[in-house]
Amino acid sequence: MTYAGGRRIVDADSHLMEWPTFLTDHADQAVRDALPPLGGGRSRLELTDGHREPGEREALVALGDDLVRKGPKWHAALGAVDPAERSTALDLLGFEYQVVYSSLCAPLFELTDPDVRYGAYRAHNRAVAEFCAADERLLGVAMCDLDDLDRALPVLDEALDLGLREVWLPARAPGGRSPGHVDHDPFWARLAERGVPFVLHVGSGPLGIGDEWLDNGRPPAEEFTGAEIIGSKDFMVVWHPAERWLSVLVLDGVLERHRGLRGGVIEMGAGWVPAMLRRLDHAVDIWKRSEPRLGTFERTPSEQAAEQLRFTPYPFEDVAWLCAQSDPALYLFSSDYPHAEGGRDPIGRFDRALASLDDAVAARFYADNAAGWLGLA
Repeated sequence: MTYAGGRRIVDADSHLMEWPTFLTDHADQAVRDALPPLGGGRSRLELTDGHREPGEREALVALGDDLVRKGPKWHAALGAVDPAERSTALDLLGFEYQVVYSSLCAPLFELTDPDVRYGAYRAHNRAVAEFCAADERLLGVAMCDLDDLDRALPVLDEALDLGLREVWLPARAPGGRSPGHVDHDPFWARLAERGVPFVLHVGSGPLGIGDEWLDNGRPPAEEFTGAEIIGSKDFMVVWHPAERWLSVLVLDGVLERHRGLRGGVIEMGAGWVPAMLRRLDHAVDIWKRSEPRLGTFERTPSEQAAEQLRFTPYPFEDVAWLCAQSDPALYLFSSDYPHAEGGRDPIGRFDRALASLDDAVAARFYADNAAGWLGLA
């Protein structure tokens, strides 16, 4: 028996945990010494090489289908650092495929020197590709941005040639302009041609609400350790940059111009999605008179989203309600393995939320929506 039981599951969000030489082992000599250290800071996570004492691996494997419920998180988890272990973990989880993000590399988006930033993306992408190379079930995620297309397109092409299956972007106005600027069309066309989605993952924008909003005259809350450190106030706004970025992309007609382009927002919840799609539909209907470009849309934004965009709900969100409020095709299962934010039993929590829905809707949520979006057989 596996954790998945009899379900077919495509896990749309999991992570590796970086080791001390994750970037430097894969960086070009010209930028190697300029790369920033990973870990520490707000995460307070210290990188390890994944070494285990005798018997530790066997003890984790012995957990069997309880690996998620009872196993350790972060670097200590089975397969967090060692790709051979990750294959064993997948056997125990029973997932058909698992999308793999890095954990501590989001700060690379904020590097100000473009030579170093794009060099860091290359190093990151090579490291992720190497981690995933030996197991076709592992689908690695590249990093890139749209700030400088002359630099970005070669990085993108290398990532695609490495076999990476998604491209993680920052949710900022790239180069001081809209992500839907027509000059970015070659980037979107390349992704559409290769069938590789773009994604905004938590870390694409600021994680925190801002220190001024935390100052309430009381002692600060006790910190905890993790790759994505957010508190209750951060949680209320963490998806705002993604909604702004994605809304602008839709209103600028990128999904209409590139019908084969797919995109997603990962690990930022999905409770906000139905309202965003309604606002987009209203925006097009109302402003198409004063903004004639909107009148050329052959599909409403909500129709575009159902065909081309996907979102991962948190395990505590009511997926049945989301499916009632919007197209069930929009939503994907994710475990967040081996991060603590994924919880101890994401399948159990999602099963309870899906209990009132038809089995076919649950099957789409757990596997079919992601498989079609990712272009899997």
